[in-house]
Amino acid sequence: MPELSGPGEAILLRTLPNLRDAGGWPTADGRRVRTGVLFRSTALDRLDDADAGRLGALGIRCVVDFRTRVERESRPDRVLEGVRTLLEDVLADSAIAVPAQMEAFFRSPATALQFLERGDGHEAMRNAYREFITLPSARRGLSSFSRLLLDEADLPVLYHCTTGKDRTGWATAALLTLLGVSEEDVYREYLLTNEQLLPALEPLFRRFEQHGAPRELLIPVLGVDRSYLDEAFITMRAEFGTIESYFADGLGIGPDDQERLRELLLVPVG
Repeated sequence: MPELSGPGEAILLRTLPNLRDAGGWPTADGRRVRTGVLFRSTALDRLDDADAGRLGALGIRCVVDFRTRVERESRPDRVLEGVRTLLEDVLADSAIAVPAQMEAFFRSPATALQFLERGDGHEAMRNAYREFITLPSARRGLSSFSRLLLDEADLPVLYHCTTGKDRTGWATAALLTLLGVSEEDVYREYLLTNEQLLPALEPLFRRFEQHGAPRELLIPVLGVDRSYLDEAFITMRAEFGTIESYFADGLGIGPDDQERLRELLLVPVG
């Protein structure tokens, strides 16, 4: 894989969009997040042989799949040789699970169009982001993901949901915040999905345009929005106060483990 020129740069694989290294971002204490150990992406169900080989060059030891059972069974990940898989259904306890239902939702343009024309897309996504904090299954899944990162033998890790934007987006934002990355850079990293995922969804945009749906209606559910991440942080602070308390009391990652994460995932600048 080529050397990346800066944090957030896309790793361009044709059959695995929205793939990037979550590292490289500076922290408040003058360090930066390690590169080459935290990779985020869409699901691996479309990964072809050539891209599987390129992905293998990253040295990934574990894949964390945040998808629901239905999502996994509908579109199973391609298995990477010698790489173990951790299945953590973040939305198992959800009665809504909008991020998990998008594929089925968009199979019917007419049904999707009715929903989108009512303007429900933004609010549905904000509800989903609240659930990333409040659902027991979300806490279990993100706790397991965080504990995995405590063992250097499991690094590098690739983690994903279906489109790599919502469940994956919150997991990344929460971790980077704990590590001391600025709010500005946390949001910058999160919003990169609109640049790195949406072009790969162009066929879906064209299909909906044929049914009279302008792409502006699709963006709320196919892309990410600052207000979605706002909602997760607002809920997190209302429930726990601080990111450290969220990890300690919500995810069971106490102060010693939090410091261990910083030791493993941060490096000096230069």
